[in-house]
Amino acid sequence: MIDIQSERLTAAEYIGFLARTDLGSQYPRERFETRIPKLLENASVSLAARNEDGLLVGVLLGLTDFAYWLYVTDLGVDRDYERRGIGRRLMGEALDLAGGEKDIAVYLIANENAVPFYEKLGMKQAAEVMKYNHIDWTEFTVGQN
Repeated sequence: MIDIQSERLTAAEYIGFLARTDLGSQYPRERFETRIPKLLENASVSLAARNEDGLLVGVLLGLTDFAYWLYVTDLGVDRDYERRGIGRRLMGEALDLAGGEKDIAVYLIANENAVPFYEKLGMKQAAEVMKYNHIDWTEFTVGQN
């Protein structure tokens, strides 16, 4: 039984979760420990999926205007809980919270390994997205040296 709720996570719990997911390789090393708390504090959608023991097994974080769009910054599932519909449920709950599929367009940047999952949800790759990125970005994976 997996329960999904709106919840503000602590940085320590989220960083522990990142080490158990493929999501843990999406962040730059630069100022990681100071930036994660900002992410968790400022996400307008913060969903946690927990198992019957309270273990965090899935997360969706997003930004929305609750009128037109939802930008999903983070969607991850613990590797031991993949392929159980948790990611699909998190996305559905986030879309409902943001305003529903009749009003809300969803955007995200997908890891190449996650593209098939998002395509199964009916998402399509788009070429018209603009980006401005001048930050330092040293790749690393949370939980690995």
